[in-house]
Amino acid sequence: MDYSHIRNEDLDLYNLIEGEEKRQREGLELIPSENYVSLAVREAMSCALTNKYSEGYPGKRYYGGQEYTDQIETLAIERAKKIFGADHANVQALSGAAANIGAYFAWLEPGDTILGMDLAHGGHLTHGAPVTYMAKLFKFVRYGMKDPDTGEIDYDQLREIALKERPKIILGGFSGYSRSIDWKKIAEIAREVDAVAMADVAHIAGLIAGGVAENPFDHGFNIVTTTTHKTLRGPRGAMILSKGTVSNPLRAPEKTMENLPTLIDRSVFPGLQGGPHMHQIAAKAVAFNEALHPNFKTYAHQVVSNAKAMAEVFKEEGVRLIGGGTDNHLILADVYGSLDISGGDAETLLDAAGITLNKNSIAGDTRKPFDPSGIRFGTPAITTRGFKEEQVIEVARIMIEVLKNKDDATVAKARASIKELAEANPVPESFI
Repeated sequence: MDYSHIRNEDLDLYNLIEGEEKRQREGLELIPSENYVSLAVREAMSCALTNKYSEGYPGKRYYGGQEYTDQIETLAIERAKKIFGADHANVQALSGAAANIGAYFAWLEPGDTILGMDLAHGGHLTHGAPVTYMAKLFKFVRYGMKDPDTGEIDYDQLREIALKERPKIILGGFSGYSRSIDWKKIAEIAREVDAVAMADVAHIAGLIAGGVAENPFDHGFNIVTTTTHKTLRGPRGAMILSKGTVSNPLRAPEKTMENLPTLIDRSVFPGLQGGPHMHQIAAKAVAFNEALHPNFKTYAHQVVSNAKAMAEVFKEEGVRLIGGGTDNHLILADVYGSLDISGGDAETLLDAAGITLNKNSIAGDTRKPFDPSGIRFGTPAITTRGFKEEQVIEVARIMIEVLKNKDDATVAKARASIKELAEANPVPESFI
């Protein structure tokens, strides 16, 4: 990207941006919720659409001058529907949290019950963590894993809680869970208690698009929310997908399943947000087009193959993996119990070696969240750089070496190796 105008107008900011560019260029990104986008996505994010207010929806705006914004948003909507087999897509949600909140308010009243995955077992903050505002507005009840060493969700427990609590939404999805979810079982339980089946697929949306993870819509889910970055490899943002009739956001409908698309649209605007970020929506349209390209399937398959290869290295070295391995892009390792180093110290050491990941609490963790027992890492970003199994195995072994030795000499050696690997595998400018 050409930052010449920033350099001329704000040298301090320019130097910081250049520093971040260098960090990304010379290091490896293993945070499973991060990825690299194409130059086409970055160009869309900086285009003239950033100047335009477009309150409303295509064909139903409150401001003039919408001849192009309507077409752009419609393009993004149609591409999103095609990728996920949805009947309706709201692409205006600004983030994953906003998408989940928008879906909640579309269907629920304050005080209603949501059954979601426990944060300590892999759920997300917006799935009912007590520190969130949503936990003050709705009653969250939680299910979890039967055994953290296998990762199997306790579906019997889930059903028992659902029968007792009669939630209005049963939520499947995760932020730190490495195994596959049985969407069919969750949908069946939701139908049994007359609840909406909602899936948060923010982490695996790209794997669904690439055909290596199951689509909740194929098993009877009503709502699917997702971010548009992570494995989907688009701009930071989100969307809400649903199965049902098309939306008429000017009409205030009753809360029936038939009216779900309209309820969602009205929940996002005017309920939760004002003007959508049209430059972000344009960038989403670019990324959706890339996800529809045949080579995206190759990418998605490689993400999973790479994650499995890295997981095997850690298992061979005696590191306990929550879930016992991975079925997706994500690995959660108990480094405190296995290598006698806290998650916070592991994050700091690996950061110094040019490997970025995040500390993460694990099920049953006795340590504090800012310095927990685990680390979370994954393969979306390095796979975008072209890494295959041989290279990710090398990265995993470097990580193990750093975490076992914990000394400056090992870190310095690792940083040189990581820089070499990164420079040999630059981020592609285009994915098509």
